[in-house]
Amino acid sequence: MVPDACRPLGHSRHARQDHWVVRWTLTLTAVGVVGLFLIVPLVHVFYQASKGGIAGYWSSLVADPDTRHAILLTLLVAPVALVANVIFGVVAAWTIARFQFPGRSLLLTLIDLPFSVSPVVAGLVFVLLFGRQGYLGSWLRDHGIQIIFALPGLILVTTFVTVPFVARELIPVLEALGPDEELAALSLGASGWQTFWHVTLPNIKWGLLYGVILCNARAMGEFGAVYVVSGHITGQTDTIPLRVEKLFQDYNTPASFAVASVLTLLALVTLALKVGLERRPTPGASAGRAATGEGTSL
Repeated sequence: MVPDACRPLGHSRHARQDHWVVRWTLTLTAVGVVGLFLIVPLVHVFYQASKGGIAGYWSSLVADPDTRHAILLTLLVAPVALVANVIFGVVAAWTIARFQFPGRSLLLTLIDLPFSVSPVVAGLVFVLLFGRQGYLGSWLRDHGIQIIFALPGLILVTTFVTVPFVARELIPVLEALGPDEELAALSLGASGWQTFWHVTLPNIKWGLLYGVILCNARAMGEFGAVYVVSGHITGQTDTIPLRVEKLFQDYNTPASFAVASVLTLLALVTLALKVGLERRPTPGASAGRAATGEGTSL
């Protein structure tokens, strides 16, 4: 008899396959859950948004000045928060991946903090700090600066809740790549900026783009923290998610679903970009294959 360890992998795998009843049951269960909780709500959003026809849909988005302002405000807040997080994420990821220093674990924990803190709690923290009765409220009032119930507050809380996305995507990529190429560039006379633009950035570009996509999607869809610091002022501090909620509360269902469809389309575009990036080989995976000798010939 041939020992099990010496049997071909294909025969061993085939012998251990689950019964067809188990496989089909699990498959149909997964498809049913996805269809019920994901596909059906998405279809329902677009169905409700299109009930008034193209003219009604366009009117709900463009003719209403408050809705236009909410869309423009979201398109302002999200990019500013995204730029801030890209800068912080690249710096933090490079520092964590390249250096061992006191407080490194604390920095990693703080980066993950928005994942564990409720957005509503985060919004309340900013109100306690920058509100009129907050710790810095009197100083801000004396200098004519308004954070809460204004654009700066929306940007601050949106930046806070999206902090982890870029940094957490780049840290494992930089750790897998290692510092060898950067050290080689520096030893050949390249400056720090030249090394970053011509060595580091090309190696991390796909991980950076992946983090940017996730960060932007989260920023545009943020509700809880923005709701707390915005004051929910129509035509002034309403973003797209807040506008959807307000229209729905006012029983303007077609308009609320029309605005919601904009966020849904953005989510679908984000998903398509995410899937496209996942199909590309990442530098970290290539570095891992090179380190193990995979894909090399003698």
